[in-house]
Amino acid sequence: MKAAILHGKHELTVEAVPDAVLQAPGDAVVRVVVAGICGTDLHGYNGLPGPVTGPRCGHEFVGVVEDVGTEVSTLRPGMMVVAPFNFADGTCAACQAGLPSACAAGGMFGVDGDGAQAEAVRVPFADANLVAVPVDENDERLSSLLALTDTMATGLHAVRTGRVAPGSSVAVLGDGPVGMCAALAAREAGADRIILVGRHEARLGKGREFGATDTFLARGPESAAESIDFVRAATQGRGADVVVECGGGPQTQNTAFAVCRTGGTVCVMGSPPIGDVTPVFFRGITLAGGLTPARAYLPDLVERVLAGTLAPGSIFEKEVALDDIVSGYEVMAARTATKVLVRP
Repeated sequence: MKAAILHGKHELTVEAVPDAVLQAPGDAVVRVVVAGICGTDLHGYNGLPGPVTGPRCGHEFVGVVEDVGTEVSTLRPGMMVVAPFNFADGTCAACQAGLPSACAAGGMFGVDGDGAQAEAVRVPFADANLVAVPVDENDERLSSLLALTDTMATGLHAVRTGRVAPGSSVAVLGDGPVGMCAALAAREAGADRIILVGRHEARLGKGREFGATDTFLARGPESAAESIDFVRAATQGRGADVVVECGGGPQTQNTAFAVCRTGGTVCVMGSPPIGDVTPVFFRGITLAGGLTPARAYLPDLVERVLAGTLAPGSIFEKEVALDDIVSGYEVMAARTATKVLVRP
């Protein structure tokens, strides 16, 4: 079968690799119908620190079950399924607490197992991870279902851990796919003011489609201070009730604390906190967020997509074939596409 292989910085190829096969009784083999390119993949492609180092790539996919192990009880060949980006055993204390993302036996596709940017994937603990969906390979909702595997689940995780309430104000720092989906989730939660701060005018426009009520284009060396002033002005000087940080760097995290109201919540989604967290102590700010337990959110999200009440699929602005996946990475690296869908 074919799969995307990362050899080093900007060295991505599509090659023949051994077929995905069952290795344990709880496994399933899933033929990939659609996959996504994520910002995490892009970090690896650009040679930046992060979990994706190669050789396999991709952790977002929707596909069809091809084979199942002898202990798999809820799935059968022919079923269309949605997979979370991080798999888990479903039985440990972390999984039982609703945090499969912290499962010691789990991992991330493309990092700890087969990559999703391929023709097929072996899925460990299939019963605990895969969610069956009653759609076919030509369903127009496939892109929205694919968005649930990571970015939409992550946006929802920020809103849920931040306890966004009806009438609240939310500031989202970062106009990438997670920032967009956080704005959408905040709108769904009833937030009154959703302020999206980013560096790309076109993305900010899409952010308004996803629910942002106010947008700020941050440019130049003074952008951090200007962003702080903008959010404070939009919230009558108080600061936002909830701030979703999607940038993943110390400057963005420091900005998040600066634009959060005293007693508010900062949801760190870009990377573990590496900036100054003293506001947690002195200003009573709650620190939330963290690695998304995507599987915990999938049933509700899938139900809403199938019911037609949630449609995040427009986050994918370009579609490429697996053989042409390099072009998908290139347009994301050039920031001319927010997110790219891949069809094997």
